[in-house]
Parts: sequence; C-alpha cells; structure tokens
Amino acid sequence: MDVNELARVPGVNPQVPDAARIYDYTLGGTHHFDADRQAAEYMFSLLPSTRKWVRMLRACLQAAAKRLSAEGFTHWVDFASGLPTNDHVHGVLPPDVKVLYSDINPLTMAQARVLLGDDPRVRYLECDIRQAKSFLERPDVRDFLGGERKVALGANGITVFLKAEENRKFFRDLYDWAAPGSRLFTTFETKDPAKTTPQWEQFVGMFQKMGETFELFSLPEYLELCAPWTPGPGGVQPVSRFLGLPEDHITEEDRQGVGIEFYAVILEKK
Repeated sequence: MDVNELARVPGVNPQVPDAARIYDYTLGGTHHFDADRQAAEYMFSLLPSTRKWVRMLRACLQAAAKRLSAEGFTHWVDFASGLPTNDHVHGVLPPDVKVLYSDINPLTMAQARVLLGDDPRVRYLECDIRQAKSFLERPDVRDFLGGERKVALGANGITVFLKAEENRKFFRDLYDWAAPGSRLFTTFETKDPAKTTPQWEQFVGMFQKMGETFELFSLPEYLELCAPWTPGPGGVQPVSRFLGLPEDHITEEDRQGVGIEFYAVILEKK
C-alpha cells in the first residue's frame, strides 16, 4: 500500500501527525506523511539517538520472534503493535505461525487492516493493554488462537508508557492467562536517575502534553514489576548484546547525557 492509498483510509488525516506513522518513519518505513516526518524530526532534534535505539528495539523483536519460532512456538500475541509493516513479526516468521496484533488506537487499527489485507494467519484486534486479561479471554481471540495458551507474547517498547501498577497488572494478566512453558519478549528503558538535560525534559514533556505516561524504572524495579515471570536463558541483556553487536556499537553520545540504556529479555512461565 502506498501513501496515496493510506490517505484514503477512513479517519486518516495526512495533516495531523500519528504516533504509529511517526514510529514507521523512525524505523525507515514508507507509510507516513510530511506531518509525521516533521514530528519525528523534532524528536530527533532533542534526542538524536532515538532513531538508532528504536531500530535496535525492532531488531530485537525480530530476533526474539525468530528464536521462539525455532523453539517451536506457532502462535505470537503482540501488544501495542503499531503498524504491521513487512519488517514486523509476521514478516520474519514462517508461514505456519499465527500472529495476533493489537492496539488501542482505532486509527492505527484501520490503517493496519488495510496493510494486512486478508492474510488468514494474521489478525489485528483492538486491545487496551491495561485490560489485557479481558482481551485474551475474548471469544475472537480464543478462536483465532485455536484455544492455544502456550504461546509467545510480545511487549516491545511499551513499559515506559505505563505507571508502575499498570505494568504490574499487565504482566500479571499475561502470566495468569498463559500456559506453563509460554514465553514473553519485552524491553526496558533506563537512565541515570541523577542526570537530566533540557533536551531530555522537553522530550518527556512531549508525551506529557499528549496526556501520556512516560516513566522510567531501574532494571531491578522492572524485573519486580514483571513477576512472577522469570528471565529465561541468557537473562536480561542490553539490546546491543542481545543482538550480538560490537561493544562499541553504542557510544557515549547515544546515551544523550543521561545514561540511556535499553534492555531486552525473553521471560518464561515455568
């Protein structure tokens, strides 16, 4: 689908920036308009390494999906998915794997369904991650998954947009629903709590002005919020190590003066 087709999706206004399309632009995709690009470039002007970190997060998602598929998982349930472009989970998994995407934004879902067409192995449904258990127990979710609860789950880049108790409830909801042996891929963003810059404060302020939570926790705090999920083999790793990149792939400049670090982990329910 080109941008002309995208512009004809009901509800799409090319003049108004959209979070999912801004994310697509950040990833190097093609499903965005000038307003989206301008909004993204403003973010990059504040924290230039944003593009680098976001692309690494997508690469970690792809790597986790491939790894879990190789372990035999044939169902992937993804939360706060954004636009399902070809570099998303369904684009890197074998054709026998079913992928269930979800998002709370009706406009994102409308664009996503046009992108996906009638692919029978992929479904995109509405979900408020604050009510994840109710979503997972819906009849249409059960039918699409064929009743399977030993699944691979994805929660990439979303923990900063939830308050502590919302994170705790989200991870507990997934744990209570999933069968033993399930896996959950997730990522954490941290910084040095003693450091800040005007640019960082402006960056956080953008989300606050939109009414969004943007809250970072320490790595031990994240792991406590995820309980009773436990890290699987390999444990929690900086995203560069998760991807097997050289030690110097992340520079001090990439940390933007506040000690930014992202971690990736595949959690398990034993």
